[in-house]
Amino acid sequence: MEVKNFKLKEKISHYLDDFNTPIGITVNLIILGLILLSSAIFVLETYPLSDPIFRVFKRLDNIILALFTFEYLTRFWCAESKRKFVFSIFSFIDLLSILPLFLGFIDIRFIRILRWFRVLRLLRLINFETSLFKIKSEDGVVLVRIFLIIFSLIFIYSGAIYQVEHYSNPNVFKTFFDALYFSVVTMTTVGFGDVIPLSEAGKILTVIMIFSGVLLIPWQLGILTQKFLQNTQQSNRTCSHCGLKFHDRDANFCKICGTKL
Repeated sequence: MEVKNFKLKEKISHYLDDFNTPIGITVNLIILGLILLSSAIFVLETYPLSDPIFRVFKRLDNIILALFTFEYLTRFWCAESKRKFVFSIFSFIDLLSILPLFLGFIDIRFIRILRWFRVLRLLRLINFETSLFKIKSEDGVVLVRIFLIIFSLIFIYSGAIYQVEHYSNPNVFKTFFDALYFSVVTMTTVGFGDVIPLSEAGKILTVIMIFSGVLLIPWQLGILTQKFLQNTQQSNRTCSHCGLKFHDRDANFCKICGTKL
């Protein structure tokens, strides 16, 4: 019986983190869809809604919450080391996104957007050969990851500043879009000054947003620039043996398998 349970745990754990088989890809695409749907519901609920629509959104979000809770408990059950699982960064994010709703604390559903970093490995399955601006596969993946990192951070800050300021400053932070506008302006250090936080928590969060923008955006743009510079120094010759598509312009042999180019 224990052997069967071990095999079952191993199989379930494999599919939850698998990106090579149809079942694993389907499971992770479903998780990604639930993350995006949950984030969309959080945004839409900041706008005036009729009671029937609001109730539908609440039911949908409760279902998503139940599914995320089931996923967390399943991952915990399958984990070989329960202690290591609980203290891993992804597990902490998972727990953080569901626990406050059960305990009745402040709504931080916007944190769930972080969970899509679990499925970023799906990007390697996408063919970027004909992507916008003629970005090749490796550069395309880097570009998408940089976009997702910056977007995620802006989304989280927007959700946080909305939660902090909406009740104390409702005339300024009316909807999520107002919070999003403030986050973009603050993180890019433009600082128009037309929207300002009033609460102490909002001011502290604003300082953190400024520091994040000053540090993160130039860093990510530097990575992107470096990748483009590397691309200009490479040719598109494909190795006939291993299929590697990128080589230095003066290379005579494949740097992976050594086949003559």
